[in-house]
Amino acid sequence: MARKSKQKFDKKMIVEAFADMAKARNIDRDLLQGIIKETLSMLVRKKFGQEAEFEIVVDMDKGDIEIYLIKTVVESVESPSQEIALDDANLGMEEYELGDEFLEEITLENISDNFGRRLINMAGQALNQRIRDVEKENIYQEYIEKVNEIIIGEIYQVRRSDVFLLHNGVELRLPREEQIPGERYRKNEPLRAIIKEIRRQGGPSNAPEIVVSRAANEFLSRLFEIEIPEIYDGLIEIKGIAREPGERAKVAVFSYDDRIDPVGACVGMKGIRIHSIVRELNNENIDVINFSEESSTYISRALAPARIKEIQVESETRNATVLVSDEQVSLAIGKNGQNVRLASKLTGFSISVVKEGGEDIELIEFRDELGRELYTNLINAEIDTAREFLEAEPEYLLTVPGLNKQLIVDLRRIMLEEFDEEDSAETVEAILAMHEPGLKPAAAEESNDKPAVDDILPLTSTPAAAGTASSAGVDEEKNVKAQESGAGDAAEPLPTAEGAPAEQPAVASDGTVTDKGQDTAPATEAAEPDKETA
Repeated sequence: MARKSKQKFDKKMIVEAFADMAKARNIDRDLLQGIIKETLSMLVRKKFGQEAEFEIVVDMDKGDIEIYLIKTVVESVESPSQEIALDDANLGMEEYELGDEFLEEITLENISDNFGRRLINMAGQALNQRIRDVEKENIYQEYIEKVNEIIIGEIYQVRRSDVFLLHNGVELRLPREEQIPGERYRKNEPLRAIIKEIRRQGGPSNAPEIVVSRAANEFLSRLFEIEIPEIYDGLIEIKGIAREPGERAKVAVFSYDDRIDPVGACVGMKGIRIHSIVRELNNENIDVINFSEESSTYISRALAPARIKEIQVESETRNATVLVSDEQVSLAIGKNGQNVRLASKLTGFSISVVKEGGEDIELIEFRDELGRELYTNLINAEIDTAREFLEAEPEYLLTVPGLNKQLIVDLRRIMLEEFDEEDSAETVEAILAMHEPGLKPAAAEESNDKPAVDDILPLTSTPAAAGTASSAGVDEEKNVKAQESGAGDAAEPLPTAEGAPAEQPAVASDGTVTDKGQDTAPATEAAEPDKETA
């Protein structure tokens, strides 16, 4: 009786274990039953050899697990895994004859006696591994069908480059390149993202790696479907998306119903529909435009809010030249070339913006030659196009950080080649002969026996910096007054650096300045090179 009671208790535990395992691992009961049969089959072959014949019965509802070894009754046993002696077979209640089949039953009560602890432990490990493999495959098949769909996960870990989410107990990874720049993520907060990619390995415990994204164009497209019923119902179609995550996006839409304005439907009354998408994307600006099969119209709309004068399209080479007025150039190009860059992505054309009144090329086209830092410095100096660079005074260009005489000549040559033009030799020589700020001009270098201009006119000949231009003008005015008053009028001595009165040079009536008997050039002529240098 005690043995029967124990057997009944064990079966109940087995039934409960099967049910819990199937629920926790999200495995179908029939599949779990098949896995148990495979594990027991492996156990039997390990013990009795590959030639052994057997039958396994697994009843998950009753908790029965039984193994029947099929043996042949023989006179003399040669293969114990397949044969049994006649005397041994007739030890039970049933009588056997030679050649009969004998079923040797192995149950839970005697399974350890037949297989041993080592084989049973090995079978348990194999069962767990097989269940994990099935679980990984189920995860892969579940999420491979959800690619390009939006899910809502909970942030459970934020690292330097990755953010990890939990979705139905499965770990999802949001890498840095798929994040919206400027967003901040906090633990335990819900987050919407699109499933971008599934890899069979790479996740925790070698599970499938699920990569999600908030920077993909598909994420913006799915948000439009959620917020705009006409897109979900198929009345409006998204024809194209060009996006720089967190900054700006352009979306081209087309309506299959003439009664529906696609742009108005996407924006919504008072912008309520588009604003909900903008908030989800960390205040990313979104331009919604009407799609057109005509390339010139499509490009013109894509460059909004700039107003276009004329468009020349080359369909074979997918190039377009856009003519805009002077005041519309900055709108057409956008901040750091963003507007024209997004328009090119959206339409598939390489767009060149030309200012009205002459052919021109935006400066961003030369960013590779300029480098990011010099390009930014030129934009800050309000030089946005190639023509503006070519027409700028070389003296002004030398004030831009990162530019020097030789680089100005090289950049002019590169830009002029785009216009099928070239610099004259005189222009090149004039630029190379210029004095760069911070360097002592060659004209100021004189012999030691002749006093330098700085020694003659210490207050007026020193080149003035940009921030002290007004101070240089006051000193020059004093010298002019001194010349008008004549050599006999004594001016107030100017203090030196040590505070003592400085010795004043004599000024003749013809404007010639003398110092201790030495005749020098007129004061007005001596100051002239320094004024040019300043």
